[in-house]
Amino acid sequence: MERMRELVLLLNRASEAYYAKDEELISNFEYDKLYDELAALEAGLGVTLADSPTVQVGYEAVEELPKERHETPMLSLAKTKSREELRDWLNGREALLSWKLDGLTIVLTYENGALQKAVTRGNGEVGEVITNNAKVFRNIPLTIPYRGELILRGEAVITYSGFEKINREIADAEAKYKNPRNLCSGSVRQLDNRITAQRGVSFYAFSLVRAEADFHNSRAEQFAFLKEQGFDVVEYHLVNPDNILDNISYFEEKIQTYDVPSDGLVLTYEDMAYGASLGRTAKFPRDSIAFKWADELRETRLLEMEWSASRTGLINPVAIFEPVELEGTTVSRASVHNISIVKGLQLGIGDRITVYKANMIIPQIAENLTKSGSLEIPKTCPVCGQPTRISQINDVQSLYCNNPDCDAKKIKAFTLLVSRDALNVDGLSESTLEKFLAKGFLHEFADLFRLERFREEITQMEGFGEKSFQNLRESLERARQTTLPRLLYGLGIENVGVANAKMLCRHFHYDLRALREATEEELAEIDGVGEVIARSIYAYFHEEKAVEQLENLLGELEIEAEAAQEAEQTLAGMSFVITGSLNHFENRNAMKEEIEKRGGKVTGSVTGKTVCLINNDTASSSSKNKKAKELEVPILSEEAFMEEYLYGKTAE
Repeated sequence: MERMRELVLLLNRASEAYYAKDEELISNFEYDKLYDELAALEAGLGVTLADSPTVQVGYEAVEELPKERHETPMLSLAKTKSREELRDWLNGREALLSWKLDGLTIVLTYENGALQKAVTRGNGEVGEVITNNAKVFRNIPLTIPYRGELILRGEAVITYSGFEKINREIADAEAKYKNPRNLCSGSVRQLDNRITAQRGVSFYAFSLVRAEADFHNSRAEQFAFLKEQGFDVVEYHLVNPDNILDNISYFEEKIQTYDVPSDGLVLTYEDMAYGASLGRTAKFPRDSIAFKWADELRETRLLEMEWSASRTGLINPVAIFEPVELEGTTVSRASVHNISIVKGLQLGIGDRITVYKANMIIPQIAENLTKSGSLEIPKTCPVCGQPTRISQINDVQSLYCNNPDCDAKKIKAFTLLVSRDALNVDGLSESTLEKFLAKGFLHEFADLFRLERFREEITQMEGFGEKSFQNLRESLERARQTTLPRLLYGLGIENVGVANAKMLCRHFHYDLRALREATEEELAEIDGVGEVIARSIYAYFHEEKAVEQLENLLGELEIEAEAAQEAEQTLAGMSFVITGSLNHFENRNAMKEEIEKRGGKVTGSVTGKTVCLINNDTASSSSKNKKAKELEVPILSEEAFMEEYLYGKTAE
């Protein structure tokens, strides 16, 4: 199994180097030799991992994630922060001490050696079916040697290094993900598993629910069995009252450099029969308990409150305090998040406060020992000096700058507009934009496309020259050709991200005028919008300065026209399923976009409502082909579908 994993890693690295970087780590002969060795190992072990080069997991999109009730409720665990309490809980017995990973709990079901179903924990009773997404997790076995029904639970996670890599590729600071757990949760629950595959989700098993085998009443044997099936299992140690404290110290030291997010440990009785005999409470099973790291508190003194302005005008309070050592590092600042927390802590400059690291990572204020409450909330913006306002949404008060021309807003706004998912302009970092704004080159969005006026000055700036300016000009020229969803996202309307921008454009048939003229009530009724987002959109399109800036920007852009409206309507109300490889389209997503432009839908499974299944291998015995034949749904090749529905007589 270890050799199999080594080969998967090596062959994938070699493929990435060869195809993405034009580098050759190993010769073709060596690659083929290792590939054959891997294929033989997989056949012998009966295990095939999702990221193995011997399989190609297809990408599929679904309209929604179905809900499913768990056979037995997934209960939470009782918790403690006391090491001694954890030792006493053992009651003289042995138990397994393992990581409590911080991701999203998933239940996997295998039948006849193949992955059949994956369901999220949800609320503990009902979860979401994410089988397509689980198939593109990095390390989940698609096939296993065990041929009976096997059900297990584990945690889907994204590593810290993976999280940081994804965030580095996002230009807009406010669009970056907050933590690996939130990123993982969103990645696992995508409707299009191509996105899930790009996020690098991993899975670690932590509990066997069902398998017909004799485990000799041992939880450790269950874990060993799961390893034999090809699963990565959470690291665990067999402990007793004499060595549990040393083992806790081991995990405590390791978490400092552990790349997988963890918020504690789990202790489970090794004797399964004994654990089962204890039963459960209404909330917790009695065979396990969670250990949460006791937060390391340090007392210090609040020196100042830094007020940091953002693109949306939100001004975030950041506490600056006398430096202290926490969890092995020196910290001197912590976000206080909003005005409600500032008031709740009754903060004042000079107050004695205690600070800690949430989950041993993020500095936070735990308590204010002085509680002077003397901190003044700024009445003017720290950047532009214009008046501020306190706004309350859902019982949370936040501070905002009212000035639409605030430099902080401008820098963040321009940064978002030129980001990858918006106009995608190379060569304009936030620091470069800040310099251009300071020199007066930029006042509104349209000025980006008028930088030629300042060519001489720009080429004399540090870090710039003729070549750099020429590259920037070419990038801006390319950016003139854009799409409406990119533009809408780039405008920086509060609460309108990439997905919402695409959804709004589709709803209004890519008619910007219709979107701008929509009432707040009409916007709120759109599925996925709601009152808060509707208010943001309506306010933006009815703010005089924003409208003027948009009009000027539109004068510099060429918005790519979507497919003709007539073509869009030819597939209205029709549902299609795409499977297998394609010849005329770059990928399935490209074909999906063509279908959606004409008003059709692409789903992940064949039903009685499916108009046709698109599969170049019309004679295959795949599950989708079988289902289509059962339901008498036509199976068309790519060419036949294009002739019949996209470019043939129907489209005319």
